[in-house]
Amino acid sequence: MDDFLAARAQMAMSLGFHIIFSCVGMVMPFLMAFAHWKYLKTNNEIYKGLTKAWSKGVAILFATGAVSGTMLSFELGLLWPHFMKHAGPIFGMPFSLEGTAFFIEAIAIGFFLYGWDRFNKWFHWFCGFLVGISGLASGILVVAANAWMNSPAGFDYINGQYLNIDPIKAMFNDAWFPQALHMTVAAFCATGFAVAGLHAYMILRKKNIEFHTKAFKIAAGFALIGAFGAPLSGDVAAKSVAERQPIKLAAMEAHFETEKGAAFVIGGIPNEQKAEIKYAIKIPKVLSFLVSNDFNSEVKGLKDFPRDEWPPVAVVHFAFQIMIFFGVVMIIIGIIYLYAAFFKKEWLKKKWLLKTFLIATPFGYIALEAGWTVTEVGRQPWIIYGIMKTVDAVTPMPGIQYSFYFFTAVFVSLSFVIIFLLTRQIKMVPKLYDPTDPQFNDKQKKL
Repeated sequence: MDDFLAARAQMAMSLGFHIIFSCVGMVMPFLMAFAHWKYLKTNNEIYKGLTKAWSKGVAILFATGAVSGTMLSFELGLLWPHFMKHAGPIFGMPFSLEGTAFFIEAIAIGFFLYGWDRFNKWFHWFCGFLVGISGLASGILVVAANAWMNSPAGFDYINGQYLNIDPIKAMFNDAWFPQALHMTVAAFCATGFAVAGLHAYMILRKKNIEFHTKAFKIAAGFALIGAFGAPLSGDVAAKSVAERQPIKLAAMEAHFETEKGAAFVIGGIPNEQKAEIKYAIKIPKVLSFLVSNDFNSEVKGLKDFPRDEWPPVAVVHFAFQIMIFFGVVMIIIGIIYLYAAFFKKEWLKKKWLLKTFLIATPFGYIALEAGWTVTEVGRQPWIIYGIMKTVDAVTPMPGIQYSFYFFTAVFVSLSFVIIFLLTRQIKMVPKLYDPTDPQFNDKQKKL
């Protein structure tokens, strides 16, 4: 394997795994805090058990996220030393602040796990809520650093030199808010659907039905917030991309010709050599409207840019289509669930609805991974957009493919460990977390 390809593959694989851990860390503590709040308000012991069960999941994924995040930080320096040499002093601030947020999160999760019956009940709840706030802050700060790569700011690039560095301006670049907003909403959607699907599966198996039903309803509520918020945050992000990276937008839509009243493309197979797309459904003028709220505005096509600056059009286009498809499917599921909750409550107990959520378990993360593929691959061939190309940033060290194989093995192993630990936690629900289960009472007597 070519070293440059191996370095890119290793980074893609590492980010692909870490983004899942990060999103769970950003959202799962809020589900935990909400269940805890319900317990404090209702004194229903099921909510207490649910809070404890979810807190153990948060702890497991926090630990694995810390491992994968540490590996990523080393990879940045080892695989892309020329990038870090110049970029480190400019966008280092969000990484430093992320480290602070991480330590706050670690302290808060420790307080929460071991604070039962030791702290004031509302201080204890706040510790859990703080886990979510610090996790969310960590995610947003890392996204701010990534956004800088898409919209470099906070320095003057003169004769190959990075001068007049302003870390604040670099952190709050033009892309940070649209990316952070869309990432946060997507994290809520993905994690909400994943957790709801898991509990739907347990309900279908008739395991601790009341416990899992309460968990399912909370998770589904968070999933709907994300699903309905995604089109709005996506619109903000798309308008930002159209302004800052028009070539990326053109690749997303496989839009080759500059034109006014540009059509929005659904599906299709792009052909870069012939600069055309076949078998696509085109909705007239919609792309122009989405970009600038004007049906007749001009949208630049790929042909307006140098050929050697085109991103891999097929990869970006297909990833964008996958994200849109699964996003729409989750919105439809959300509409059905809301209709059932308000007008057809008997549907909430139907197997078909639970099976729908079970099938949708991975949909959010598939859309999330596809969206990040659009973000990262759509920036190519640049690692710092318009400033430094990816090929110029890679390490000259040979044998990167072996590093790729090793890191892949580590992440796969880590995944098996997570699956084992989470599966064990689910199996322990009757004994440790569900007070209505006879096994729970037997366990308490032994204790």
